[in-house]
Amino acid sequence: MTYCLAITLDAGLVLTSDSRTNAGIDQVSTYSKMTRFETHADRCLVLLSAGNLATTQFVVEQIHRDIHESQARNLNTLSYLSDTADYIGEILSSRIRRYSENEASGFAPEATLLLAGQIQGGPPQAYMIYPQGNHITSSKETPYLQIGESKYGKPVLDRFIRPDTSLLDAATCSLISMDSTMQSNVSVGPPIEVLMYKKDSYDISTHYRFGVEHPYLIELRKAWGDKLRQAFTEMPRFSEQ
Repeated sequence: MTYCLAITLDAGLVLTSDSRTNAGIDQVSTYSKMTRFETHADRCLVLLSAGNLATTQFVVEQIHRDIHESQARNLNTLSYLSDTADYIGEILSSRIRRYSENEASGFAPEATLLLAGQIQGGPPQAYMIYPQGNHITSSKETPYLQIGESKYGKPVLDRFIRPDTSLLDAATCSLISMDSTMQSNVSVGPPIEVLMYKKDSYDISTHYRFGVEHPYLIELRKAWGDKLRQAFTEMPRFSEQ
């Protein structure tokens, strides 16, 4: 399992992902779930992935191949982010169908993707692409999308994320959301990647990677835990009637 998050803000985008792919008793392995694509200067595109690793690796490789071979449809030829989500959805659903037809019973090739970025002429956006190839986007009412193990990290997002939230505050909130998930589910784990994209910059180089012993991650976890305990002790006391 994994956990990936895309937050769409007035100021831009915040993307966060874990890197755990296997959390068995005697084996813990990691693999980056965040792919930043090199594209033309008028666009920037990032893909986050959850689900079967073979499927997501194939999708990423096919996208790279289409760019390299200058296929008629690739990340540099599509004019709208929604069209890009359609294109990636077709690659994803086609591969899942092929795996399902050829593999032995019990194999689960499903994967879900988050596509986020900006193409000149349009706003920064994020799309959730389902295994069937269809997709949804974020909205003013729900300015974030999650894939993978999403339930543990959702409450803090619902309380604090708004379209006018700053990039830095959203990044902090995303790390708290990720830490809450890691505390409750061992299948989600570091390294944690965070990318902040400023609207109309077409620059996705503001990227951070936090290992399990990173000082900031440790400090944030401790501060959040301390504040939660303090808030709990200050709650009105329950009394029997």
